Amino acid sequence: MKSSGSGICEKQAEVNSVVKDEQMRLIQDLQDFIKSQPTTITEFDETLVKRLIMKITVFEDHFTIDFKSGVTIDIEA
Repeated sequence: MKSSGSGICEKQAEVNSVVKDEQMRLIQDLQDFIKSQPTTITEFDETLVKRLIMKITVFEDHFTIDFKSGVTIDIEA
């Protein structure tokens, strides 16, 4: 009887590859969008915010920005 362990590993590797490909596509889309924007932003751009930012969390001493690309940054208040 053949072990199904290697089949599970292969399927997990395939899922991981699909997830990585999707993340790379999202990052490429965001990079293309950023490149198409003016180099100096002088006013609030709702389209830019909706395209780039997933959520902003405000804490007492800092806030956290979660980007749709998966990058998270903390900014001290």
